[in-house]
Amino acid sequence: MENFHRMDACPVRDVLSRLGDKWTMLVLVTLKANGTMRFCDIQKTIGDISQRMLTVTLRSLETDGLIVRKVYAEVPPRVEYNLTETGCSLMPHIESLVGWALKHMDDILSRRSLQD
Repeated sequence: MENFHRMDACPVRDVLSRLGDKWTMLVLVTLKANGTMRFCDIQKTIGDISQRMLTVTLRSLETDGLIVRKVYAEVPPRVEYNLTETGCSLMPHIESLVGWALKHMDDILSRRSLQD
């Protein structure tokens, strides 16, 4: 039996806590679908994410090495975001999960409505 008790570094907890928030997968899927994007374009594409939450999410993804942030020395400054090689290697797994969610969404929603 696999043990997931809290240790110094539990990769399952650590990775899932990062990817399992409300916005991270949406940002990654958006960058995968559109390629290099500016902050305002990511925000427009996702729609209901606040500027603050997008900033926090992008910083976390950059810290983890899943995206790269490139700043151009222009006036006004231009900043672009793109997936890194590590971020791209994660995408087939996320796409598989998204596919599963789409396939089973109707059944899950109907079961939820029975509980209400």
